[in-house]
Amino acid sequence: MLQCDRCKMDAVTFIRYSGAHLCRRHFSEFVEKRVKKELRKQGELRSDGVVALAVSGGKDSIVMMRLLHKILEERKDLELHAITVDEGIEGYRPESMEMARNNCKSLAIPHHVLGFKEMVGITMDEISRLSIQTTPCSYCGVFRRKCLNMKAKELGANKLATGLNLDDTAQSILMNFARGDIAKMARLGPHERVQEGLVPRIQPLRVIPEKESYLYALLNNIEFYDGECPYSERALRGKYRKIINELENDTPGTRHALLRSYDAISSALAKSFPPAQLNRCSNCGEPTLNTVCKACCMVRDLNRMMNK
Repeated sequence: MLQCDRCKMDAVTFIRYSGAHLCRRHFSEFVEKRVKKELRKQGELRSDGVVALAVSGGKDSIVMMRLLHKILEERKDLELHAITVDEGIEGYRPESMEMARNNCKSLAIPHHVLGFKEMVGITMDEISRLSIQTTPCSYCGVFRRKCLNMKAKELGANKLATGLNLDDTAQSILMNFARGDIAKMARLGPHERVQEGLVPRIQPLRVIPEKESYLYALLNNIEFYDGECPYSERALRGKYRKIINELENDTPGTRHALLRSYDAISSALAKSFPPAQLNRCSNCGEPTLNTVCKACCMVRDLNRMMNK
């Protein structure tokens, strides 16, 4: 068996994009060091504040929560609060919520759950049964963002941390570029500018590949829910996931190169597409570019379909 490049212990993984063989301890340190560096890069966390954590119960959100708890445990001036959104997907979300609840309890992190049914009046299972042109994921993303932002504001959070990893970020960059949606690409997190009514997001795992997040959880005995959303196979993102996986397999480091390219032009994008002046939704009060927010428009259209 190959040995770790930093000691004589057996290696547990080979990092193709760097050429490093690492043992269990040095791999964990490798992940933690990059997460700490990325957190510093994304800006100081304000004292006497609340950091909200978007925790679904899956590997990335649980690893994100565990790492932030470990990194910030000496910061007595900060409070961590976990938020789990229940989309209303039977056979999937109840199990993951239980895993999120157990992890929060072991870390003594307050856990808050809110559902689509409570917040927008309809579940994902109900949406999937309607005859709609767009994929259910289109609704889910909009409703999830609304739920997380509303709860984070209610908690008084000044940051909202998500479990987006390197693969997720690379896919978003490529998707927006391929569709020519440069304005949306300019708004990708982490958010440096604070807009009224929106809790800025941070992404601690932004430089951590999905497989490394998975391996970190396994090597550190972190329990997580490993199921897949039954509606995810209908999402457009899956096509870009396949493309990037193939590119990464042929040319290790492709995902990091996409992220570096984006970071190199992000300041120029911010100047060309500055944050728009936001209004308050006349229906729910959430920030929106228009009179009524996208989530409320979607709920209105869904209600019309249900009434028919």
